[in-house]
Amino acid sequence: MPVSQQPGRSWLLRLVIAFAFAQGAVSMARPAVSYRALALGADERAIGVIAGVYALLPLFAAVPLGRRTDHGRCAPLLPVGVVLISGGCALSGLALSLPAMAAWSGVMGLGHLCFVIGAQSIVARQSAPDEQDRNFGHFTIGASLGQLVGPIAAGALIGGDMARTSALALVVSAAVAAVSLTSLWRIEHRAHARERTTRANSVPVHRILRTRGVPAGIFISLAVLSATDILTAYLPVIGEHRGIAPATIGLLLSLRAAATIACRLVMTPMIRVLGRTVLLTVTCLLGALLCGGLALPVPVWALAVMLALLGFCLGVGQPLSMTTVVQAAPDRARSTALALRLTGNRLGQVAAPASAGLIAGVAGTAAPFVMLGVLLLVAAGLGTRTSMSGPGKEIQGARGRLPAPAGTVHKARAQPSRESFPDRE
Repeated sequence: MPVSQQPGRSWLLRLVIAFAFAQGAVSMARPAVSYRALALGADERAIGVIAGVYALLPLFAAVPLGRRTDHGRCAPLLPVGVVLISGGCALSGLALSLPAMAAWSGVMGLGHLCFVIGAQSIVARQSAPDEQDRNFGHFTIGASLGQLVGPIAAGALIGGDMARTSALALVVSAAVAAVSLTSLWRIEHRAHARERTTRANSVPVHRILRTRGVPAGIFISLAVLSATDILTAYLPVIGEHRGIAPATIGLLLSLRAAATIACRLVMTPMIRVLGRTVLLTVTCLLGALLCGGLALPVPVWALAVMLALLGFCLGVGQPLSMTTVVQAAPDRARSTALALRLTGNRLGQVAAPASAGLIAGVAGTAAPFVMLGVLLLVAAGLGTRTSMSGPGKEIQGARGRLPAPAGTVHKARAQPSRESFPDRE
């Protein structure tokens, strides 16, 4: 389907709404899982293990799901993901042991992966090259909305009887996830789905990973998501040690998410003014400094200021890393490239919380935030290299090596605007 003939963007609005409910359920469930695990006798190490298991199943499932999506429809993954999220949340609330909580947390993570691979692939297919920064930014607003409301709802429900109220929060989060099913009708355009089924040959994974721009995009995404994930899992632990109420912790996490939404609403003009490379580098560098600041025993108001600034900085990395990976990858392997990016994310979600748990057990609960600062410093260094391996070059290079079948219409053939690739100036 030519880009000029694409239907309206109501599909994007409904996808954002569905993602907001699905992510809201997960963002509500993650701190509730931490509180319920604490009520069942978990220490910092156990919290890290449970948070890591959330990403363990997705770590092995991401690439096969991406392969399937590259040669078929994306939409079926969305309701499957919602069912797994809802089931994982509800069963985590009913679990009476830490191993059972870890297992159902893994099911929740697998559901989130299914939803995100399907949704990101739809955005990549149904967006013209010069719309991808904007559409991925709008898509991730759904995640930020969920991250805004979810922790507030968890904090409001979790009270004195932590075992009972955290279980209630998990059951409610299951119901919230189920609401997203109401927005998933006719999300995927049929012409795009038919176009994909004609493409048979798979691009080798090593070839995708050797494409310039893809590894940097994957690591930046890993670092930013690890920061968000450990904030969600370990801020409740910080609150317990510093005497901060769960409701206040929920508000602080939601403040971080609100700042991320604000960032994504103004991201297009920021790219126009600064360029993608400068924007990625500066926000990762500032994020590193702010993560280090969270390790200090500051008052709640200072914690709120730092989390708001950190949320704004972290809002840049995810959508721009999606665009970088999609535009660098061969056209036949966009979903697989996005799945590799998500594999990197899940690898970070396995390794970072487990490492954070070990560090917290040895050096205290504030030490994981120093680790996040180091990750973001490395991401800032990689961000400076995105201009040397700009996406415009990768589109031409990768597809030069992998010509499309005759008759296939590539969205990349439409000339992208300078606004889409500001660093090519």
